Amino acid sequence: MNADDASTLDGLTTEASNPTGGPGIDQLSVADLVALMNARDATIADAVRSALPAIAAAVTAATERMREGGRLIYVGAGTSGRLGVLDASEVPPTFGVEDVVVGVMAGGPAALLDAAEGVEDDSEAGAADLAALGIGPLDTVVGIASSGRTPYVLGAVEHAAAAGALTVGLSCNLGSPLARVASHGIEVPVGAEIVSGSTRLGAGTATKMVLNMFSTATMVQLGRTYGSLMVDMRASNAKLRHRAVRIVTEATGVDAAAATAALDAAGWHAKLAIATLLTGLSPAEASLALDRAGGRLRTVLEERG
Repeated sequence: MNADDASTLDGLTTEASNPTGGPGIDQLSVADLVALMNARDATIADAVRSALPAIAAAVTAATERMREGGRLIYVGAGTSGRLGVLDASEVPPTFGVEDVVVGVMAGGPAALLDAAEGVEDDSEAGAADLAALGIGPLDTVVGIASSGRTPYVLGAVEHAAAAGALTVGLSCNLGSPLARVASHGIEVPVGAEIVSGSTRLGAGTATKMVLNMFSTATMVQLGRTYGSLMVDMRASNAKLRHRAVRIVTEATGVDAAAATAALDAAGWHAKLAIATLLTGLSPAEASLALDRAGGRLRTVLEERG
């Protein structure tokens, strides 16, 4: 790191030395060290809570575009990028949608396992990676950077804004450049890390919490749950088929045998099976009704009385 690189870290609370941990953590017992880390983690939820109004506003704006066919695209480098890819990868099996939530990682898929730290300094690479996705006005791009100033992420967000997309900047420092260039700035001030500057710790935990909210809240608003039930999940193995049976029995009150029969007829799509059981419609009729309702099971049931 040269002097110019070092100067970019000035004023970042995520880079500060933690007086609670500090250089003495290597002298702690294992019991004391894990207790210290646990106490530190207990403060993260409060930091996220302070950003809830900004999170809710960004989720609301993103959902409006996603209803029209837009995508939710996470972009980041290092730990931030990996967390975005992780959250995006878990959406299809949980909510049954493909290519709606996308994770973009500086350095590409190879950087998920092998660090490619130099790429994060390339703002043009960030713009190019977003351009390759054909970003448009219906899309939402969430730039993720603990520091709030990663060039790769800033380049990606600036490109997305120029393409008319909704932009969100998620960082763990206040007054960040990322928050300034994004339509919606989400800043979660987690403070100094137990291992100074290691933002895979508190900042990583905060980032995962916010991304959980983002993907889950948008999918719920888009009708991808019924109550708390994952009615659009993929029943792709024995465990998940058992879960699908449980979801259908809980939603309808039928026994496991009837739920299994309905699931078989519905191609093991729990939402469709529930619709047939509670409306008396055939799978084909129920599928059309769900399409007309934008996939919202509750709307279909209310319309059918």
